[in-house]
Amino acid sequence: MIGVFDSGYGGLTVFKPLAEKFPNYDLIYFGDNARAPYGDKTQEKIYQYTREAVDWLFKSGCEMIILACNTASSQALRRIQQESLPGSKYSSRRVLGVLIPVAEKVAASDADKIGILATEATVKSEAYLREIRKLTPYAEIIQQSAPKLVPLIEAGKIQNQEMKDAVAEYLGSFKARKIENIVLGCTHYPLIKHLIQDEMPKARIFDSPSVIPSALGNYLVRHQEIEQRLSKNGIRKHITTGKPKKFVKFAKVFLNIEIEAEKVTL
Repeated sequence: MIGVFDSGYGGLTVFKPLAEKFPNYDLIYFGDNARAPYGDKTQEKIYQYTREAVDWLFKSGCEMIILACNTASSQALRRIQQESLPGSKYSSRRVLGVLIPVAEKVAASDADKIGILATEATVKSEAYLREIRKLTPYAEIIQQSAPKLVPLIEAGKIQNQEMKDAVAEYLGSFKARKIENIVLGCTHYPLIKHLIQDEMPKARIFDSPSVIPSALGNYLVRHQEIEQRLSKNGIRKHITTGKPKKFVKFAKVFLNIEIEAEKVTL
């Protein structure tokens, strides 16, 4: 089974295309809605929460987990890979992030001016900045934290004026620097991609949902020892630490997917 973890609803934007690309693979989604957002929390707290979710997914039978959450990928992934997994009973399993595949995609586009829109924690980590600079060292890159966006999205306020005003506010620095390539450094942000595109119609936008499915396919081709352990019964499960009814409604209204959600407590 493949697990997809996010701090809240955002990872559903990655889970949906993964489910479409890999219809036979068993997939389980874990949204830590009760403790979202992660972007304003300390690195230690983000690691603690992410580790708890990863442990839960491993205990539920996942051979591989994708940290769809950019904040978790930037703040907790390396520590989980280097400290938590080695020597543990889950040492043969894998935890992957979304930062590097997206960084590789934007670097391959030969973009010379890049804007990174992300949570406060991801911006402070400079994870995207480092990964993109490794691949395209001469590009002009600026970061913009957007603390209002995830709470508004989690509240379902995607089409209201408050959201539009926040998007315009955060994109102001990109407009001033004439940025035409934008990395959405949070899985929630694809849910407002249309608003970002409306505000900056000429911009090319790079995000996890458009990159991760093909990146995972390539990974599984290269790592047959993992691929062969993945169960393939077409099972789909959706787990939340928040309110299942709210989770189901959000998935239907904003992603047009019919799901059943189960609540767990960590």
